Order: sequence, then structure tokens, then C-alpha cells
Amino acid sequence: MRTNPEPHAVTSSRSRLVLAITFLACLLGPASTGAAQGVEITPFGGYRFGGDFFELLTRQRLDAGGAPSFGVIVDVPTYGGFQVEGFFTHQSAHVFVPQFPSGPPVRWRLSVDHYQAGGLQEFDDGRVRPFLTGTLGLTRYAAEGDNEIRFTLSAGGGVKLFPSEHIGVRLNSQMFITFADAEASVFACSSGGCFVGFNANLVWQIEFTAGLIVRFP
Repeated sequence: MRTNPEPHAVTSSRSRLVLAITFLACLLGPASTGAAQGVEITPFGGYRFGGDFFELLTRQRLDAGGAPSFGVIVDVPTYGGFQVEGFFTHQSAHVFVPQFPSGPPVRWRLSVDHYQAGGLQEFDDGRVRPFLTGTLGLTRYAAEGDNEIRFTLSAGGGVKLFPSEHIGVRLNSQMFITFADAEASVFACSSGGCFVGFNANLVWQIEFTAGLIVRFP
């Protein structure tokens, strides 16, 4: 029997898509006016591992493992092989969460969305182009009606393969570091100044993706 998707799930997916498109357009619109080589758009799919943000919230062990991911990257070439880059990537998975104080586990749907902006440096201008990337932005964690937004840094690298001028393949690996919780406190002061302690909980994820590059002149 075929069932229709839940209204809130459809609305959530549409909202993510609209937000991602708006984010990329606002980021790359001004840069594209100065680009001499056009724009590269790369839809991609892959697999993402890690990320214990929900374990920090629930204080319980969740066996989430890895899950498929997908998204889109927009690159605007500038000069010297450098490109302004923005991308959106989405991951969703189902996990079983233990009930408190006792009871059968409950199945939750979790999702993680990264909205990132930064730069990409290519090291060749031929058909095979190794590259490194560095970005920063926001990550949205969602689970059963709850949403959390956190600051995220990422770095990665890979290679672009161009069998033709306007079509290529991008193979990429990306590591995300999310600041799940951070606090600073002063624990000692003297006439020369104060010592400040800083504590941060970091969430790590790594993503491996492959995408189709479409270059517009």
C-alpha cells in the first residue's frame, strides 16, 4: 500500500531547499559579477560518518553510525586557481533512543544540515585538478520537533576531473568540526591579569562524496 508523505516532512524538505538556495545566491551573487570563467554547480551524493551531538543532548549512547548524504556546491572562479565556494549538505538517519527510566527504545528520525561558505584552491588548470577547501558556517540539528543551530568549521580536499570543458566529476572528502557547547571562566586573577579557562565540546564528522560538475561560461 502506498502512502503519502507526512505534511510536516514535505514542508521541512521544501524549507531546507529554499534556505539552501537563498544562502548560496546571497553568498555567490556579488562574487559572480567579477568572475571571468563563469560558475561551477555540482550536485553530489555520498556518505557521512560520526557526529555525537545528539548523545551530548540526551546523555545516552546512540548507535547512529553513518548515513547517506546529498547536497549542492557552487564555485565562482576568481584568479590563480582560487574559487569562492558555498555549499549545502543534508544527512538523515533513524536511531533507537532508550526511554527513561525504562521501556522499549523509541525510533527517532535525526537530520543534520551544513550551510558552509569559504574558498577552494586548485593546484592545476588541466583536466585533473587537485584542490583543498576551507569553509565556515552553521549546522542545523533536528530531531522529533526540536532544532538546534551551531557554528561549524570544515576543511577538505579532493580532485576534479574534466573530460570536457563544461562537464566534470568532483571527488571530495570533507571534515566538519561543530562547536556543540562552549564556555569560558576566569579562575585566577592577579595584578598582572587574569587566567581564563575555556572549555568546548566538539562534534566531528567526515563526509566522502562524488558529484557531477556543470560549468557555465
